[in-house]
Amino acid sequence: MSIKSTIRVRMSMHDAHYGGNLVDGAKMLNLFGDVATELLIIRDGDEGLFAGYDKVEFLAPVYAGDFIEAVGEIVKEGNSSRKMVFEARKVIVPRPDINDSACDVLDEPIVVCRAEGICVVPKDKQRK
Repeated sequence: MSIKSTIRVRMSMHDAHYGGNLVDGAKMLNLFGDVATELLIIRDGDEGLFAGYDKVEFLAPVYAGDFIEAVGEIVKEGNSSRKMVFEARKVIVPRPDINDSACDVLDEPIVVCRAEGICVVPKDKQRK
C-alpha cells in the first residue's frame, strides 16, 4: 500500500524573505517536513525524525500570495527508515495587475521544488 499526504497553504508576506516578495526555498523544505510528519503518523503512529535529504531541486520561484500544494509519498521502507519523495506545486497565483485581491487558479500547476529524503521511526516508538 502506498501512503501519500498532501497539504496546501498560501504563502504570506511573512514568508517573503527577499526583494520582490520572493519566498525563501527553505519554506518548501519546511512544508515537506510537515508532509513527512503526517506520513510517519499514518504509517507508524509516531512523528519520527527527519534524518536528511538525498536530493533537493528548486525549479521555479515562489512569491507571497502563491498557493503551494506540497505532496509526499513513502516509496521504500526499512526496519525503521522510510524513504520519501516530495513535490511542491504552485496552484494559485495572485493577479495584482487586475486588482489587489484578484487571483488565478493555474490550468497546470507549476512544480517549484522536488526532494527525496529519509525519515526514521525508532522501533520502540512504532505503534503500527
